Amino acid sequence: MPVLNIAMVGTDDLAREIAKPTDQRDVHTYVHKESGSDGPRILSLIRPAKYPDRLRPLLNALSAARVGIIEISEINATLGETLVAFASANITKGIGIINAPPGGWVDEEQAKMLFQQAGLEKWIFASTDGIELRNKLYQFMDDIADDLSTIANAPLVIPVDQHFNVKGIGLVAIGYVQSGTVNVHDEVLLLPANGTGNAKSLQVMDDDVPSAVAGDRVGLALRNAKEEHLGSGSLLVHPAVEDKKTGTSIPLAVVAHEQSLMKLNRSPFQKRTLVEGDVVHASVDLQFVVGRVTSAQGDQFAIKWDSPLFIRRQNPEPTLIAQLDSKPRIMGSAELIEN
Repeated sequence: MPVLNIAMVGTDDLAREIAKPTDQRDVHTYVHKESGSDGPRILSLIRPAKYPDRLRPLLNALSAARVGIIEISEINATLGETLVAFASANITKGIGIINAPPGGWVDEEQAKMLFQQAGLEKWIFASTDGIELRNKLYQFMDDIADDLSTIANAPLVIPVDQHFNVKGIGLVAIGYVQSGTVNVHDEVLLLPANGTGNAKSLQVMDDDVPSAVAGDRVGLALRNAKEEHLGSGSLLVHPAVEDKKTGTSIPLAVVAHEQSLMKLNRSPFQKRTLVEGDVVHASVDLQFVVGRVTSAQGDQFAIKWDSPLFIRRQNPEPTLIAQLDSKPRIMGSAELIEN
């Protein structure tokens, strides 16, 4: 069934107006399911509850999402950082919700101007009414239906954010399907360890399913896989195919980068530039990799990664670059020039 993942920066109260809470860890999730003309469809809110104290939960939410919600209780530096984070992640559709606390006030025109300056000029504004918000989100889902279908047919990429052993089942890996489709019995490659395993069974929304597609949060019971091959930043992909008899050659969905030459698309509110020796964090497909700038000229920079950064071979998502001692911490998004 179609799933729309929504990155939300806002309160738990507002999230519960839209959907029912499910997982309440560092990143809180909420789900609303209803039947449409073509069958059931799901809204999945991903709320980084520990942001702004911690940046990574926000970056993870943005990696998994297609649209956004930002609740505005006041205009401050955190709002500015939030706006440039969504813009840098190319979340071009979303809803701004002004919800000042009792006795407080937010200038709506100033808020809308900040959205435009950050690059979110296509976002709309709405009230806190849950039914109205769900209707608007389902309209977004209809608007991007073709994009969601295209992503489902792309090569498989699943970042793993949890893994554990279950008695009677074995090793289970959980993550968002970022692109592609995984089926029961598929062989998968566990990166960066280069271990392998087979999908013995799949679960989406606690239901056993024969396949999971882009947008789904899936649990894979893995056969013949080693737990030590999974860790923070692990990815599941289909193995490369090289069949000389048929002339079939299918490379891995991702390319491992030990060092990169990149161009930074600096965020609108960012005055700082990168210089040699700077330490940055890169976020793409739920990875959070540390790197050190080895040279920089203008917005072009070379960087050496502490551990491999995996970037999709086809239609890569924006790589967000953050400096944790900068204000805002989001430097912008970077595009690869060469490996």
